[in-house]
This record gives sequence, C-alpha cells and structure tokens, in this order.
Amino acid sequence: MLFETKTEPLAGHARFLRRLTFCGLISTLIIAVSLGIGVLGYRWLGRLPWIDAVLNASMILAGMGPVDTLESSAAKLFASFYALFSGVVLLGAMAVTLSPVFHRVMHHFHLAEEDMTADD
Repeated sequence: MLFETKTEPLAGHARFLRRLTFCGLISTLIIAVSLGIGVLGYRWLGRLPWIDAVLNASMILAGMGPVDTLESSAAKLFASFYALFSGVVLLGAMAVTLSPVFHRVMHHFHLAEEDMTADD
C-alpha cells in the first residue's frame, strides 16, 4: 500500500521521500505521455515540422497558448480538445505530485487529534 492508514504511525522521512519521488515519477510519466499525444496531433493534423509540433504541444500543456496558426479544421479541433485535456492533465499531475504531502499533513493532524482526545 502506498500510504499508511490512520491507525499506523507517521512514516519516517526516508519513506516519505521515496513516496514523494515515486509520485513525482508518475506525474512525469503522465506529462510525457500527454506531451507525446500533443506532438503527434500537431505533427499529423497540423502538418507542422517536428520541432514546431513539440513547441506547440509544450506551450499548450504548460498553459501558455499555441505558437503557430493552424489551417485545417481538424487541426483546430484537435488543438481545442488538446487544450482542454492539457488543463485536466496539469491539475491531475499536480494532485499526484502533492498527494504525499497532503496525506502526511492530514495524517499528522489526525495523530495530533488522537493525542488531544486521549488526554481528556
């Protein structure tokens, strides 16, 4: 199991860092696959050279906007859907990356709450 349950003690720093690294790698994989989808779409539908396809896909994925003007309707539709997809991917990747931190904070508060109720 990736995370400890609420009845288990807080994970040590080494385990937390391994967990953070694992989630960072998963986020990197998600972003790399998404970038690949964008590059292929801009290359095939937008008829852009490889380097321009990479540039456009990277800019859209980062939320900056497109660089080149697209001529065909298919390329414009792809760019629209890819932009929406990229927004969701960016939020999802950030959630995966930050999930160990969020879990650790919530677990710490839960343990602190148990200590407070045990003292009463």
